[in-house]
Amino acid sequence: MSVNFEELDFRPTPMGVLSLRRRRLPGTETDIYEIKLGDEYLMSSRFTVAEIELARLGLAALPRGNLDVVVGGLGLGYAAQAVLENPAVRSLLVVDALAEVIEWHEQGLLPLGRQLTSDPRCRLVNGDFFAMSGSAEGFDPERPRRRFDAVLVDIDHSPRNLLHPRHAALYEREGLASLANHLNPGGVFALWSNDPPDAAFSAALADVFATSDAHVVSFDNSFGDHDASNTVYIGIKAGLLRAAP
Repeated sequence: MSVNFEELDFRPTPMGVLSLRRRRLPGTETDIYEIKLGDEYLMSSRFTVAEIELARLGLAALPRGNLDVVVGGLGLGYAAQAVLENPAVRSLLVVDALAEVIEWHEQGLLPLGRQLTSDPRCRLVNGDFFAMSGSAEGFDPERPRRRFDAVLVDIDHSPRNLLHPRHAALYEREGLASLANHLNPGGVFALWSNDPPDAAFSAALADVFATSDAHVVSFDNSFGDHDASNTVYIGIKAGLLRAAP
């Protein structure tokens, strides 16, 4: 294999052919890691600003410590690593439907794999995040009905551009309400989207959560267009009511 390009792994999955590639940016010593599903790019280490902001903005909305967090979608691990960099985080559960992606991290094929798998606060779970979100048992197979302080999601391209049609239920009012059941009072739901803010999804979010917002995250996409942007949605569940004095 050329030092400039290498296919690190190639796996057939029920969703299609999954491949992990490493390539070197021309004229640099920078390696880019990419995961593709068929001919579609799922993620690239070249663009990680919005994934990191998903974690930063989501956790910034929680003014307390000892946080228990779920990340839906492991990917290249940048959102998970950003969560672990927050000293207020006590535990992190990362749910991914693709066992192959988890294996790549465990085998050290991805740059952040060793950091994630060696952190005692972090546990990688192979599971269907969307089915877990809609179930009473929730996200932790070892502790059914466990509640969390934050659930951060980076799986679909956007609430309207889905990797699979069965994911659509999460982005409707009922699906969001089911997810909110897995949050502690005052807990946070945050979602990454590749698209501009979506009015219909924002309305559903506002209908379920006590407060909500859509943050536009801009970044340089390295192709001469400095106006590239993603969206991070935030929904905050109502907190416990204080007793009257």
